[in-house]
Order: sequence, then structure tokens, then C-alpha cells
Amino acid sequence: MRKKILVTGGAGFLGSHLCERLLADGNEVVCLDNYFTGQKENVVHLLKNPYFELIRHDVTMPFMIEVDEIFNLACPASPIHYQYNPIKTVKTSVMGAINMLGLAKRIRAKILQASTSEVYGDPKIHPQKETYWGHVNPIGDRACYDEGKRAAETLFVNYHRQNNVRIKIVRIFNTYGPRMHPNDGRVVSNFIVQALLGNDITVYGDGSQTRSFCYVDDLIDGLIRMMNTDDSFTGPVNMGNPHEFTILELAEKVISLVGSKSRIVFKPLPNDDPTQRQPDITIARNKLQWEPKVQLDEGLKSTIDYFKKIIDHSKEPIII
Repeated sequence: MRKKILVTGGAGFLGSHLCERLLADGNEVVCLDNYFTGQKENVVHLLKNPYFELIRHDVTMPFMIEVDEIFNLACPASPIHYQYNPIKTVKTSVMGAINMLGLAKRIRAKILQASTSEVYGDPKIHPQKETYWGHVNPIGDRACYDEGKRAAETLFVNYHRQNNVRIKIVRIFNTYGPRMHPNDGRVVSNFIVQALLGNDITVYGDGSQTRSFCYVDDLIDGLIRMMNTDDSFTGPVNMGNPHEFTILELAEKVISLVGSKSRIVFKPLPNDDPTQRQPDITIARNKLQWEPKVQLDEGLKSTIDYFKKIIDHSKEPIII
């Protein structure tokens, strides 16, 4: 039976890939986006599908629709974007969660929250397990995103306990792939664009801080597996690649794959930048039979190919 599924933030990087996959699986998809960071170009190829609908809407405002499932992905996710208007970022996380949970309650839909590894802040345990409460600066530069997502998780859990709303919570670790915004300030897109343009590769700190990079196709598969689990399993579940790389290793890998002559330059580390970020995905393996399959070199190659095309065809300056 064809399900009708709402994806908030559906024109964004992750949302557009999710919409594509849900349609390929035979569902009807309603994509909601206000285009703050999402782009119509990410989903315009889906408009010819009669089971796809695109609606411009901000999740901080109530929205009424009849659907079977809701994937709540709406929120700017890169520091440049979420720090641009921190109050709006908090509103998107908190009011967006309230509005979507209220909708799910009224129409008895199942709802998944795209949370983040940022709920762990600058972690004091390594790798990070779902039982870890985190180490977050509530008044720091990143707090609008970190605390907004933490509050959203609180809302989800309490709507479940108090109103029996069927919820799922996934904590997403660094994800990359085609359709990342070239100016989003994330490390993978930054390095690739800098290398393609022949600019210096900007590494903050000494490059020894670590990240774990999950390719977008693997992440989307995990989100769908999580949504399809039994209602008794709510999460949270870490979703990311457990293989850890230093930022310096990533920079060198991108330069090699691009064949660039870019130099690596070092700049001061931003405030509250986590020194280590690596998921423990034991729960995802056991409960979802999920783990990433795409290796970093393979994923970077397809991401580089994507950025080559948009740089070649871009009518606006790509500023890095």
C-alpha cells in the first residue's frame, strides 16, 4: 500500500535525497521547505513525478495535512547557516518540533526527528554512545543549534510519554555527498571547493581534531530503516560512520583525489569546536541491521564530481 509521507526540510541536502528514495520505494511524498538553506534545484527533477508535491512553508508556523509518516528534517545544519540567525535556529528546532508533533498527534502519524551528534557537544567520552548526556555550552556560539536539537528531543520524548505519539529519534553524525551547499562552511564541501578552485585548503586548529564521515546514501537508508521499526523502539539511535579521520587526513585525501596544487593553511580553532566526533553504532547494528557501506574515497569521488559540475555551471560566485 502506498504511504503518504511528509518531509520537512525536503529541499535541503538530506531532505532531497530522502524524498528521492521514498518516491523510488513507491510512496507519495509531500516536501515542505522555506528555502532558507534548501534549494528548489535539489528537487525540481522530482516535480514530474505525480506522487511528489512541493510546498513552500516555514515549520515555525502550524501546518495541516493528512499523512501517514513525518520526517522532521527542517533546520539549518551548518555553523555558518545556523549562526546567521541563532534565534530563528532555536525557533526552527523547538517550534518546528512542537508544530510537527502536534500534527502527528492529531492525525496519528508516525514521526521521526532528525537530531544530531551536536547534542553531545564537545564530548568527554569517546566514541559517543546514546547513553551519554553530552558536554554542551548553553550560551556558546553553537548553542542555538545544540540546545535547540536537545530541546526538540525532549519534546519528542514527552509527546510520546504523555500523548502516545509514535516517535523515532536519530542522531546524525557528519554526512556528506552530492547536493551539499558549496558555501555551507562544512569541512567536506569547504575542502572540495577550495581544492577544485586551486585555493588554499583552510584547516582550523592543527588538524588533529577528528570526524567520522557518512555518505548520504547510507544515512538515508538508515533513516528509512529507523522509521520502519516497531513502535516500541523510539531511539535515540546514533547514525554515522564509525571510521574516524583527522581533519588533516581529510584535507590531504581531497587534494589527492582532486589532483589539486592547493596548499594547506592553518587558522585558529572556532569556539566550542569539538575535538573528537565518532559514533558508537552498536544500537543501529543490532536494532536496524544497519551500518555504512560506502568508503570515504568512493563517497568523496562522487561528491567531487558533483561539485565540479556546479562550479562549471554556476552563475553566482562560489566564495570559500
